[in-house]
Amino acid sequence: MRHEFKDPKLGAILGLTDDIKRDNDRFSITSNTIKFLWNRNDEPIKFVVDDMVLELMPNQIVTVTYLQNVSFTKTDLPLSAILFNREFYCISDHDSEVSCNGILFFGTQDLPIISIPEDQLRKFNIWFEVFLEEFSTPDNIQGDMLQMLLKRLIIMSTRLAKEQHIVKALNNEQVDTIRKFNYLVDIHYKTKRKVSDYAEMLFKSPKTLSNLFSIYNQRSPQQIILERLTLEAKRLIHFTDKQNQEIAFDLGFNDPAHFSRFFKKMTQKTPSEYRENLLISA
Repeated sequence: MRHEFKDPKLGAILGLTDDIKRDNDRFSITSNTIKFLWNRNDEPIKFVVDDMVLELMPNQIVTVTYLQNVSFTKTDLPLSAILFNREFYCISDHDSEVSCNGILFFGTQDLPIISIPEDQLRKFNIWFEVFLEEFSTPDNIQGDMLQMLLKRLIIMSTRLAKEQHIVKALNNEQVDTIRKFNYLVDIHYKTKRKVSDYAEMLFKSPKTLSNLFSIYNQRSPQQIILERLTLEAKRLIHFTDKQNQEIAFDLGFNDPAHFSRFFKKMTQKTPSEYRENLLISA
């Protein structure tokens, strides 16, 4: 089962499939899409994000974006997916926790796996059936209805993500600061590597950010910046033909030797050793 809504004027797409491995390349637009992946089976499902094998348990949802490399070669059961691009939902790129810059999508390092509680499973299943039904109603307001239903999914999932991933000790303003910090790191990590740079953009002190993240998780803001840079370096080594010198310049290093030292400090391997390891394990 595969359904698609497309607006050629905007280049917008919304897709639904009960087997993303089968249908991943069958949608009219496949690049730059954001995906909800939902395990609706009774058994776990495995797939690969970047170079990490991810196991999704029954009734769990995870979101992935176009910044990540996702492979379903290890997936042996049908995996349901809802995919869309910014042109469909994020036309104005509004900045809120239920936008494309929101809690579910802001971080490209930590994937937000959401478990649907037993008492909410019926609500999600009803949403799925209504969403499916709407694809069979092709009229002038179908796009608006599908957009509303997608927003409902984002809201329901965001609420669960906040309950399951955000420490209760944080208030909404603090959660929003963490979200915006991660979003800004995704945009500026190649050129801004100091916590003070981001603190200035958020009108906070570096100490305030550090204190927030000590409550939220065990990584400091500085670690998050450096790990984001390392993650992109790994992606470029793994998924492109670029040489180490090109990657160094792409990531804002003026000296390839500096990049090599940075990469080894973060991964215990030089870029060349990391590349060789990938070839051996392929």
